[in-house]
Amino acid sequence: MDRLDYKRRDDALTKMLVMVGDLVLCNLLFYLTCHYGKVTGNSTVLQSHLLISAVYFCCTVKGGIILHIKKVNNWQIVAKVLRNVFYFSVIATCLLYWGGFAMPVRELYGIFLLVLMGVLLAFRLGVRYCIKMYWKKMRSLNGVVFVGSTENNVALYHELVDDPSIGYRACGYFDFAPNSNFPQECPYLGMPSDAIPYLEQHKEVRNLYCCLTSNQKHEILPIIKYCENHLVRFYSVPNVRNYLYHKMHFSMIGSVPCLGLHEEPLSWIENRLVKRAFDIVFSLLFLCTLFPPILLIVTIITKTTMPGPVFFRQKRNGLNGKEFYCLKFRSMKVNAEADQVQATRNDPRKTKWGDIMRRTNIDELPQFINVLLGDMSVVGPRPHMVKHTEEYSQLIDKYMVRHFIKPGITGWSQINGFRGETKELEQMEGRIRGDIWYIEHWSFWLDLYIIYKTVANCTGRRMRIKKNISLKTNSYKYAKKSIDYRHYGSRRLVPGRVLIGERV
Repeated sequence: MDRLDYKRRDDALTKMLVMVGDLVLCNLLFYLTCHYGKVTGNSTVLQSHLLISAVYFCCTVKGGIILHIKKVNNWQIVAKVLRNVFYFSVIATCLLYWGGFAMPVRELYGIFLLVLMGVLLAFRLGVRYCIKMYWKKMRSLNGVVFVGSTENNVALYHELVDDPSIGYRACGYFDFAPNSNFPQECPYLGMPSDAIPYLEQHKEVRNLYCCLTSNQKHEILPIIKYCENHLVRFYSVPNVRNYLYHKMHFSMIGSVPCLGLHEEPLSWIENRLVKRAFDIVFSLLFLCTLFPPILLIVTIITKTTMPGPVFFRQKRNGLNGKEFYCLKFRSMKVNAEADQVQATRNDPRKTKWGDIMRRTNIDELPQFINVLLGDMSVVGPRPHMVKHTEEYSQLIDKYMVRHFIKPGITGWSQINGFRGETKELEQMEGRIRGDIWYIEHWSFWLDLYIIYKTVANCTGRRMRIKKNISLKTNSYKYAKKSIDYRHYGSRRLVPGRVLIGERV
């Protein structure tokens, strides 16, 4: 049985099984409680069942279902169940009590919640144990051999064998010579030409992973032919791990297979059309409704507090590194360093009115004009000054990846704490990580969520600044908890140069 995508399969199957089992057990226990509480004849009992089913379903979805064998301990499952039942008990009790639904006497209802907790714990732990035992038994039927002993196959061996509950058993490897990097538990079985005779004698081998190079096709083709005709799954493992430690994405260009470094949803024209249509509609609504009165107020106050133009135009880098003029309300006195020096918290160039605009982000609102013109998007990586792009592209590896899409007024990094002044290099490193994460995970709903969080953060920012004046200096620690770094580890190459997007 093929188990290549075992994690995804276990996620789908176990979540469906656990969700259905939870709902059945919850309703069964509630029915028994109502029966012993002598409220089964009440006409609202069915409504009560539907209510608790909906409430428990929502609590379970919010709390999550975790049954992974390898990375999750039993106590984590217990904690999840306890949290879900707690949410359920609070919400369901309030709705049953205040909604006029059928509800057993308090003593029995309390027993119902306690028994429910114990039954759900036993059910989930039992499901996890059964899955674990099933795949342990399947190990004898899921034999694996490796052809070639490059670093890719060595790493693949550990992925498949280190967790015994996955259901694989490594029988050994074939190569032109023994490799000391392979564990002793995985024996050397001979030359690649010996693979076919070995498969003929060992019918338990179901999967073969080959990492030989293409110039050894005279060894590979006979193995492929045998596997195709004898129910052995053949997998070609590309030899890229010796120079690249990065999550890669497979695609086909015609009949040619390709491996890409980044999965870019916005590389599809239909996604770009959706994003552009939203940008046009959103920017037009804002520019035709809220922007005129804001512009009038800003113009009056700016003209009375400092000389110079109302708008400030600054060259920044956009899509594919192309330069454009980013519009802002001017928050500083006219100075020669506007395009060279980043604004700081107590920058003497700022006026009092300018400081208010920067704190409330009013100075960024003219960028909706850039969105309408097509230079920017509502959501995307924040555009940087040309000077900063030149500097950071030399200090931070993969910095320029953020220019694969249009810059935005707000972005994923900004709602996770990486906004404003970047005093330390690691703060900019974190911003770039967030930008790359956004590029690879873009969706229309993610854009809506970022807009919502931006508005929520802006309304509460003044209070947060008063409570924690060091919010920006600690933004790296704050955002590290919020951004998904599973495929974006980092390590130092030389002092002052950071590698982004590489797993260590």
